[in-house]
Amino acid sequence: MAEAEGSGSEDRKPKSDEAHSAFSVPPGMEAEVPDEDQPTSEFARPAGAELPAAEPEGSAFAAPATYSAQHSPPAYTPGQGFPVAAMKESPWQDRMRTMLRMPVDVRPVPDLVQRPTEAGPAVGRVLDLTLRIGELLLAGGEGAEDVEAAMFAVARSYGLDRCEPTVTFTMLSITHQPSLVDDPVSANRTVRRRGTDYNRLAAVYRLVDDISAHEIDVSLEEAYRRLAEIRRNRHPYPGWVLTAAAGLLAGAASTLVGGGVLVFIAAALGAVLGDRLAWLCAGRGLPEFYQFVVAAMPPAAFGVALKLAEIEDIRASAVITGGLFALLPGRALVAAVQDGLTGFYITASARLLEVMYLFIGIIMGVLIVLYLGLQLGASPKPEEVLQITQRPPIQIAASMVLVFTFAILLQQERSTVWIVTLNGGVAWVTFGALHYAGGIPPVPSTAVAAGLVGLFGQLFSRYRFASALPYTTAAIGPLLPGSATYYGLLLIAENRLNEGLGSLTNAAAIALAIAIGVNLGSETSRLFMRIPGAASAAKRRAAKRTRGF
Repeated sequence: MAEAEGSGSEDRKPKSDEAHSAFSVPPGMEAEVPDEDQPTSEFARPAGAELPAAEPEGSAFAAPATYSAQHSPPAYTPGQGFPVAAMKESPWQDRMRTMLRMPVDVRPVPDLVQRPTEAGPAVGRVLDLTLRIGELLLAGGEGAEDVEAAMFAVARSYGLDRCEPTVTFTMLSITHQPSLVDDPVSANRTVRRRGTDYNRLAAVYRLVDDISAHEIDVSLEEAYRRLAEIRRNRHPYPGWVLTAAAGLLAGAASTLVGGGVLVFIAAALGAVLGDRLAWLCAGRGLPEFYQFVVAAMPPAAFGVALKLAEIEDIRASAVITGGLFALLPGRALVAAVQDGLTGFYITASARLLEVMYLFIGIIMGVLIVLYLGLQLGASPKPEEVLQITQRPPIQIAASMVLVFTFAILLQQERSTVWIVTLNGGVAWVTFGALHYAGGIPPVPSTAVAAGLVGLFGQLFSRYRFASALPYTTAAIGPLLPGSATYYGLLLIAENRLNEGLGSLTNAAAIALAIAIGVNLGSETSRLFMRIPGAASAAKRRAAKRTRGF
């Protein structure tokens, strides 16, 4: 009996595959029986509808099917917007520098300057052109921030807006990412050779200016052609002019510190001989360190020879000091300090290390000759180095000759030589008024004079849409610490190490004051001064160049 009841209950219990859902058809209603014995849903595909092709399973970060890298969406722009109109009216250096200092996701959308092809910008060729332009600028001594600004301007002009250029002492790299979902494209280039040629530097700046201008159409082929012409361009001055300029520079520097006619001739001959020996060492492939060692020895030898001759009213120290003015690496020091102040610490450290090596080379060359002179009986008087006779008209003329010859050594364009000569004369007049007439110590006086050099140089460069180096580097020549350097070397040669190191420290402080003053003057002009009608000036310049000017 119990077994029968148990079997009956098991028969009445529905099986699991026969269980009904709460959404099953109520009793008394007929339901359509599907073709297959499968449950149906109200979201089922209607009869006769075609099933779309299944898409492959992908990531949540995959690009949408309607996305095109060619017509990628613009970068994010904050609600308050950007002063685009004000940026358009400023020079391209200021615009690119401002955008480089912004995060990538908040940079303003660029206006496409150069017309792209139907297939879009050729990413590989644009990146290669950008790296080649940056290489010429960095090899010519341009600061790292200005090199990045030029690279950024070229890339954005050809439609690559999401680019990140990176500049170090010997390496250039640039990365382009079309969008957040596309793979980035990176390229790099190594700078192996450096040479001071401001004529080539100015030509590269003109090319970047034309590429960044809306009024001029510069295709990639045209840009490559002009870049090849810039590379093949010969120097504006022959070798004998450069050698003569080195001699005149040393002679003018010796006159600046109190030398006469005979001292001028001796310093000029020593610098010419040193320049020829340095060229000979460069032709043999010797490093630049040894070239500076060899170049520093002839002026020191002429000074020791004049001291041994014991000619009255002849300041042998002025001969050696004049030779040092022609060798001190002021250009590299200014670039190093500028990179450090703008946040490029790796490049600044490498440049400062280069300056230190070159400075040690100069010290070794001069000390070798001074030691030999002491063994031969030459007894120099260190105190006479600091006894500089004040001759304002002669010193102003000598300072301007020094700047003029320095500009020729830097291979500047002839149109910029006279401007930088005037800038250097103003710098020396300012230093003389503060130091000699006002009694202000040399370090702050030098900083103020160098600040004026940087201010005027930046204004000239903004007016011409060019680099500031041709207008500032040669102008700091009269301010270089040649006397303090020689005074320290002479004290070290006489085994007065403490006093000698103190004088070399003073020379280093003056050099840093020059570099910081130049940078501060440049930043002051960017912050507080604008050129009215910059856009119209750019149009006039572009129109002249279009007609072959």
